[in-house]
Amino acid sequence: MKHMLKKNSVSLLAILLILILMALPTGYEDAAIYKGTDRVKAKVLSTDESTVKSSGLIRSGEQYCELEILEGKFKGQKTRGVNMLSGSLESDKIFKEGDVAQVVISYKEDEILSVMMSDHYRLDKELILAGMFVVLLVLFAGRTGLRAVYSFVITVLTIWKILVPACLKGINPIWCGILITAFLTVLIIFLVYGFDRKTIAASSGALLGVAVTCIIGCIFTDAFKIHGAVMAYSESLLYAGYQDLNLTKIFMSGIFIGASGAMMDLSVDITSAVNEVIRKKPGIGWKEAARSGMNVGRAAMGTMTTTLLLAYSGGYIALLMTFMAQGTPIDNILNYKYVSAEILDTVVGSFGLVTVAPFTALTSGILLTRPGKGKKLSAEVPDRYGQ
Repeated sequence: MKHMLKKNSVSLLAILLILILMALPTGYEDAAIYKGTDRVKAKVLSTDESTVKSSGLIRSGEQYCELEILEGKFKGQKTRGVNMLSGSLESDKIFKEGDVAQVVISYKEDEILSVMMSDHYRLDKELILAGMFVVLLVLFAGRTGLRAVYSFVITVLTIWKILVPACLKGINPIWCGILITAFLTVLIIFLVYGFDRKTIAASSGALLGVAVTCIIGCIFTDAFKIHGAVMAYSESLLYAGYQDLNLTKIFMSGIFIGASGAMMDLSVDITSAVNEVIRKKPGIGWKEAARSGMNVGRAAMGTMTTTLLLAYSGGYIALLMTFMAQGTPIDNILNYKYVSAEILDTVVGSFGLVTVAPFTALTSGILLTRPGKGKKLSAEVPDRYGQ
């Protein structure tokens, strides 16, 4: 029994943390605009577009839908809902007969006052997609895959339950981001390695890289004169009553938070490689072990920096197409605030990756080759490759 508890202690701790985070309130659960309403799904029985005005691709006005409520207080009732069209392809949606929609019902006691069409209902498809991902991950990677699922869930809950509410309450986003990133980095690497010296080695290298990214990001955000309003929906946040938020500091924190995952991945790669070298050659010195880690880091850095570039630029394909269609000169493109912000994200994140390699190689070389410990190193807990 004790052996089983020890063997599964990492997973038990992860599950306990997930339960705590799920129970943790954000303080923003009861938004005033949703009081006296019921958010449910409804089936569209028929539609009426007689008041919709079309101008090319743009539609404005109101689409009316006959609905059957599928859940909640008014389940089974038929009513009429309105879908407001603002003329924006980004935010507008058109419903057709047979669609399942998410609606917001305003009511008083047992009387429906109005029904607003929120959007197409997608939660069931999202759950199916997430379930497929979890099953594939566990089938492919076994216990390591299950721990990866734990780390994924913990990361999502930590950002939603701690980071976002803290920033809304005006806590310094940079310090808050550093603490959250440090917590997640140590925890996720711990889920990979367990109670092992490799956890300290990989975490130290990754966090040193995060620190470098944070410092350079703050310096060059000021130098580039980038305002945090370049972030999507940031102005809507100000108009919602949060005018005192420092959007620029939130943008700065987003730089190192966004790059921390790649730095964590590289640090684990290098630590695993150094550990394997030491297992095969227990008498190796720390300098030679660190040199081996650097050789692995050099090979990985080339693809990692490109990974960041593709990750950050993927959402800006339409913007780049617009620039090209308009014949915008390349120097103008590179000087635009939005493009400069993406360049800042990519290059500063790459700085962090470049520094993670030597940091992790050094910490792994020193921590994993202590005298008399080489043969014992981490044979008990499988590394991320199951070796």
